Amino acid sequence: MSEINVRRRGQKWQYEFEAAKIKGKRKQITKSGFNTKKEALEAGIKALAEYNNSGTHFVPSEISVSDYFDYWYKNYVVIELKINTQKSYKNYIENHIKPNLGIYKLKSLTPTILQEFVNSKYIAGFSKNHLSNLIGVLTGALKYAVHPCNFIKNSPMLYVNLPKYDHSKADANHKYIKPDEFKKIINRFPPGSTFYLPLMIGYYTGFRIGETLGLTWDDIDLENRKISINKIIYYNNDTKLWYFGTPKTATSTRTIEIGTTLLNVLKKYKNNQLQNKLKYGCHYTNVYEGIETINNKKYRPLYSLKANIPASALKKVEMVCTKEDGEIVTPNSFKYASKVINYSLGITFNYHSLRHTHATTLIENGAEIKDVQIRLGHANIETTYNTYVHHTEKMSNNSVEIFENTVNQNKSH
Repeated sequence: MSEINVRRRGQKWQYEFEAAKIKGKRKQITKSGFNTKKEALEAGIKALAEYNNSGTHFVPSEISVSDYFDYWYKNYVVIELKINTQKSYKNYIENHIKPNLGIYKLKSLTPTILQEFVNSKYIAGFSKNHLSNLIGVLTGALKYAVHPCNFIKNSPMLYVNLPKYDHSKADANHKYIKPDEFKKIINRFPPGSTFYLPLMIGYYTGFRIGETLGLTWDDIDLENRKISINKIIYYNNDTKLWYFGTPKTATSTRTIEIGTTLLNVLKKYKNNQLQNKLKYGCHYTNVYEGIETINNKKYRPLYSLKANIPASALKKVEMVCTKEDGEIVTPNSFKYASKVINYSLGITFNYHSLRHTHATTLIENGAEIKDVQIRLGHANIETTYNTYVHHTEKMSNNSVEIFENTVNQNKSH
């Protein structure tokens, strides 16, 4: 066990004690600036107790919620989670958790305090998805405080509930795009327009927007009618660059078959891209992939350069969804299409609506739910059922017909 040594340093006093060895080398924890030997000794005793408690320089039982969330973010979120998730968590921590709960001691958080906090956000108009995400951050952080940190014995979030949201029929169905609505959308963004291909891919595959816009031509096997999802595209606000990243989950990495309609669209689009390269010549934009290593993690930034700019040190990538001049179509640029569809066409829409529509269309027409699960890249079948399969009029009519036919058959026997 470490001993506290106190000695004079000039006109002041200092304490020191031995910490755990790092790579076999001894390490001392010291602090000076005390006016008396007694002050230095008392401070040293307290510091050693803190160190033996947690190996950190704070007392777990006294740490504030604000300081703890900084600790959790640095030691867990940054190391374990993807960069987009890190940014999302940072937003919840800085803009919601710290301002409302930061002054509490971690040990003083109770289910009542946390439930009141959650309820206040509900009353303030947080969407169900937004509030669920906030609860997820709180739950994850306080679970980490229990284990492996041992800062608290039990997580008070175990007893906090998500307020009940009432959903009208319109709310439940607004993410399903009817065939006539999709026709209106495609009439507004016809072949040759920037957003035609992303819309067609989303509608005919159910891909997420990051998956669609991250596609490169080597992901598409036109001969065998297959598309592979092995990466996404995302934006880094710090570097102001787009990056290739890994899909949302392990099961999101998948290969699916496509039908004749999308196959023909892709073939024609690829041919048009080749013609545009000739048309624009040195003014065409090529896309290149770089490699960055930060904190032992590899990142894949994308660089857009005109065709006459040498880039031999970078790997050229052939993006599927591009503008006429070769610039990539991004989730940010697609926001324009969403605004037009919502406000000009009057159709409630976001890109994820295409994913909902794809799944619902498949299932209401007899597709096996397991096949739809695999096609969407869901880890479990419950997500496919609960999130993407909506109760449509066709499903309702089918249920009535099935019952009527069964009863009438029994009567005839």
